[in-house]
Amino acid sequence: MADASPPTALDRIDRALDRIEAAIVARDASRERLIARHETLRSRMAEAIAALDAVIEREAR
Repeated sequence: MADASPPTALDRIDRALDRIEAAIVARDASRERLIARHETLRSRMAEAIAALDAVIEREAR
């Protein structure tokens, strides 16, 4: 069985770039999920505020 040679500087750089690229993909996916959650929350809050406004208006009569 032959001994594997230690990784070269280029090998280490390639692995580091792979890790960086994977982190970017994960961050982008996480950001997209956060944007979707924010839009959902914004929509729900608008509905809740409209419902509260309707109750306040109805009670003011």
